[in-house]
Amino acid sequence: MPQDRTRKLVITGVMSAITILLGVTHWGFIPWFGGISLTIMHVPVIIAAILEGPVVGLGVGLIFGIFSMIQAAVAPSSPADVWFTNPVLAVLPRLFIGPVAFYVWKLLERIPVVGLIVSGVAGSLTNTILVLGVIGLMGLLPWAVLGGIVISNGLLEAGVSAFIVLVVVAAWRRIKVGKRQGANL
Repeated sequence: MPQDRTRKLVITGVMSAITILLGVTHWGFIPWFGGISLTIMHVPVIIAAILEGPVVGLGVGLIFGIFSMIQAAVAPSSPADVWFTNPVLAVLPRLFIGPVAFYVWKLLERIPVVGLIVSGVAGSLTNTILVLGVIGLMGLLPWAVLGGIVISNGLLEAGVSAFIVLVVVAAWRRIKVGKRQGANL
């Protein structure tokens, strides 16, 4: 039992460190049209939850949210970053990414490739919909604009997340994808 807790703590730390690294280096933001970036900062949260459970996912999501809030205050990259100094916007939505991804994975675990893809999509859309939902509820942007962001960014982010989650988790757990398995992915 102590080994299990140690493993969960280590995975939480490593995935949190990867999240912070993605944010600090801006590797977690894939440049897209019109100066907008697709984010993959939530992917370590999804992977942590699938590998170690909803509490670990929640922990990495908490670190992601806190880092997001600090980054917005210390080194904003756009005028909208000021909004993310509010913990209701920066932290609260990120707490749900891991648990949603985990429970979707558990539901579809018997068909692992589909389960990983759908978990990646579900975790990513949880981030997108909840963050944009809070922005809408706070009246910071009109709902029509937010709907456009879900379509233009959210769906692509979900696809990228699904791909990364599939490759990383399938390699780690040695799940066969097509004719490849483990490190051969």
